[in-house]
Amino acid sequence: MNAACALTLRKRQPALRGLLLSSYNVRLRGIRAGGRILAKWAIGIDIGGTFTDLVAIEYVSGALHSLKILTTHTDPATAVVDGVGRLMRENGIAARDVLNVTHATTLFTNALIERRGARTGMLTTQGFRDIIEMGNERKYDLYDLRLDRIAPLAPRTLRGEVAGRLDAQGREIEALDVDQALRVTGGLVADGVVSLAVCLLHAYKSDVHEQRLKAAIEQAYPGLALTLSSEIAPVIREYERMSTTLANAYIKPMAQGYLDTLAQRLRELGLRSEILMMLSNGGLSHLEDAKAHPISLLESGPAAGVVSAVHHSLREGKGDLLAFDMGGTTAKLCLIEQGRPSVTFGFEAARQQRFAEGSGMPISITTVDLIEIGAGGGSIAHQDELGLLKVGPQSAGSEPGPVCYGRGGEQPAVTDANLILGYLNGGYFAGGTLPIDIDAARASYAGLGAALGRHPDDVAWGVHDIVAENMAAAARVHVAERGKDPRNFVLVATGGGGPLHAYYLARKIGVKTIVCPPDAGVASAFGLLVSSARTDRSRTVSFKPATDSVAQLEDMYAALEREVAANLETLSGSFGPCVLRRRADGRFIGQGFNLTVDLPDGPYAGDPASGGPGAASWPARLEQTFRKEYEHKFGRTPPNVPVELVNLRVTGLAAPRRPFESSRRAAAGAAAPVAVRAVYFKESGGFVQTPVYRRETLPTGFQAQGPLLVEEPSTTLVVGPLGHVEVAPSGSLVVSIEDLQA
Repeated sequence: MNAACALTLRKRQPALRGLLLSSYNVRLRGIRAGGRILAKWAIGIDIGGTFTDLVAIEYVSGALHSLKILTTHTDPATAVVDGVGRLMRENGIAARDVLNVTHATTLFTNALIERRGARTGMLTTQGFRDIIEMGNERKYDLYDLRLDRIAPLAPRTLRGEVAGRLDAQGREIEALDVDQALRVTGGLVADGVVSLAVCLLHAYKSDVHEQRLKAAIEQAYPGLALTLSSEIAPVIREYERMSTTLANAYIKPMAQGYLDTLAQRLRELGLRSEILMMLSNGGLSHLEDAKAHPISLLESGPAAGVVSAVHHSLREGKGDLLAFDMGGTTAKLCLIEQGRPSVTFGFEAARQQRFAEGSGMPISITTVDLIEIGAGGGSIAHQDELGLLKVGPQSAGSEPGPVCYGRGGEQPAVTDANLILGYLNGGYFAGGTLPIDIDAARASYAGLGAALGRHPDDVAWGVHDIVAENMAAAARVHVAERGKDPRNFVLVATGGGGPLHAYYLARKIGVKTIVCPPDAGVASAFGLLVSSARTDRSRTVSFKPATDSVAQLEDMYAALEREVAANLETLSGSFGPCVLRRRADGRFIGQGFNLTVDLPDGPYAGDPASGGPGAASWPARLEQTFRKEYEHKFGRTPPNVPVELVNLRVTGLAAPRRPFESSRRAAAGAAAPVAVRAVYFKESGGFVQTPVYRRETLPTGFQAQGPLLVEEPSTTLVVGPLGHVEVAPSGSLVVSIEDLQA
């Protein structure tokens, strides 16, 4: 174990706060060689459904350069490599000076949704191959007689059974028939399977059978991609564990091929630096770990946006946030309290119905807790069968894109509406790098307006308002489910569309303050470069504090901590020291579902004479910790019912050794409007002449009353008539809203 990790085992909680702060309150001292300061850069890349965002930062000077280009869906690496090359050429970045490249992508999420993964098979314990189809036998819509369950990623013909059995304690009660398993595997391979998920009964308790299968299959079929449930999701609940394992197997060949290709093409640019990947949990890991466990990348892009929101808002002294990130395809929102994003240990991918719990495939990974809707710049506006105006979830993406892109799009999209309303400048879209045809956008809305019997400007406003209302409805549910009031939070707007829609979203949910950080349009790419490394590990147990040995619990936690520390050790050159944190999923005995709680620092043993808690007091402390959190969440606890800890969880965090603090750019020119144009505001009854500012011209302390627009290459901040904007010392634009009546 890294000595720095060992030193922090007993200092977890105070250090966690330091990890959140360290990425911006420590300026890196110049790295010197031969008396001169060497430029040291890092590059962040975020592939979205419409745009690929790139950010380069230089640690010594605090310089930051960004670029936004259209995603190339047929070969996503093309946009990445073209963008990196252009970023390096335009800013004089030498390949030898790039310390690392950090990457996030939604490619694998889209592969699950669109069923573009590999032909995948599954091996299960004899008699259990239909678990993945039976699920938990719940209907996500009780009254829908034609309800369709999500189809398994491996059809029944590609699922085989293996003789051999472990009991619930992981003890062998029937020997594993390896020869029979190889015959079944051979049949699957002959049927075209290139990736295989192995999910045996009770493998979360003992991996002995799965590991024996792995050794035999790798020797017999060396080209077959393997995924073991005991390595991907070693936790209780068979259906969720199978679903996660199968999803990882489904995207694994695609992920390995893409990441290998990307690494090779970056090397062709001369980059020999370390490649890091953002995980869904909001932390970074090394490339090889991501290739083995691509399922952990599903929410990597949105997670990076949340990290960026926290980074900038803590600079403003604001810790309770609603991080609102809107791109070209989707909009995401995350609740952040005291600078810590909400985290969950499972979510559903590829839902049949977006807000219907149980309609997707359950994925048991640690992920930032997000609510997501299909509303982005490419979301298509249309008339439904009842004659009503609707927006999304279908999206034009980047190919062909909104009508105004002039790339073959024919259906009106949200970006087209924002152009018509005056919120976007057709001559400065994506910094002027993407030609925009506003006449084509107007023509598309004229057609939709004719179908609806409304003026095209009214339809365009209706689209903008529907997007805000859809996001507001999702935000209300997301925040209320956590027992919070959105009026007590600050809205942080990022992404190309976040600043465009934040004003009316804030008014609908009663938020008083909006923060638009610097380079908000590429916030996810920037978040990659200020993230900590993170590793999560879990293990299913059945520990009852009232009766079981706390020494055994400590041994299990210590084993998990060693595993986490060993994984972070591979990144110790760039990150450290690491901080370890313990959690557990607990329940009252007899309950069917668990509550995740933070546990006290260990070790769970000690000498009372040392002044710390003795071993005898730990069971009571652990049980009381769970009871207190349960009562806080549900209002009461059942009387005289023992507590059971079901899953143990350990998180390891390691902050960057080279923290980045961006330099405040000096205002270029006078803080005067660069233009005045007609912009639509509902409160004003229609179009009004509105001043337009360029962000780079606004000095610290600049203030102005709305309505106004603030443009920058990657996005535009809309400030309505009831808003007042100020440039904070950090460079963030802070909007205060006077009237909360929507």
